Amino acid sequence: MSENYQTIDHDDWNNSPPKSPKSSKIVLGEINGVIPYGDSRNPLGRSATSHRIVFPYRTAANDMKPKVGIFESAAEAGCAHEALISKDLYDLECQPLQVHFLGENRKPRQYTHDIRLTMRSGHRRFLFIRNGASLQRRETWAEIEAIQRATPANEADDLYIVNADDYPRQRRENLFRMHNFVFQPDDEADEIVTWTARRARGLWLVKDLYEPAGILPQRTFRAVYRLVARQVLLTDLNSVLWENSRIELAS
Repeated sequence: MSENYQTIDHDDWNNSPPKSPKSSKIVLGEINGVIPYGDSRNPLGRSATSHRIVFPYRTAANDMKPKVGIFESAAEAGCAHEALISKDLYDLECQPLQVHFLGENRKPRQYTHDIRLTMRSGHRRFLFIRNGASLQRRETWAEIEAIQRATPANEADDLYIVNADDYPRQRRENLFRMHNFVFQPDDEADEIVTWTARRARGLWLVKDLYEPAGILPQRTFRAVYRLVARQVLLTDLNSVLWENSRIELAS
């Protein structure tokens, strides 16, 4: 053995990688003109397995002033985009409430609700978002029941279970663009494209609207997204929505 040989920690007796100390959570600084994130829990930690998504959004509850939203998964962000394009939505809260309950073997646990929606009607709903494999397990449903019991009745009217598998990547991308275009309104283009779609013969693809609409293709394309969001036009949101997408008028 060479006299220069040195034993390095995790080299001789432990083959696993050295465990690094847990990184602190990322805290966003102030953004001029934007309401800061202020809900009950900051999920913006570093992770190699899950996506944290941050984007500003507007609701009537905040007089349409942008607010920072932090979402713990891509599916949560997709649900948020879908809710935000609804004219019935009044407010959306991320990580709005933490509850404590007893899990299996009566072990104390805590849970933070993913999203709370408040509609213009006053109805309030928590969203519980999990993937399909988790929702197949008995333990998950036992957890849901415990969470429901631990949640004060005055915090929401109901809890809605969302299967994250219903939000594949392409649907999420389409919802992201819908959210973006809905908050860049162009009422004239929407009216023109709606009128054109109702009178078009052989309407089949998005690009079939370009020439008869008589406006810039960019305006027509964005109007299509807004009209799909309002369900005036229908398409398959699990496929890319572009000029060669199949569309039809809602009946």
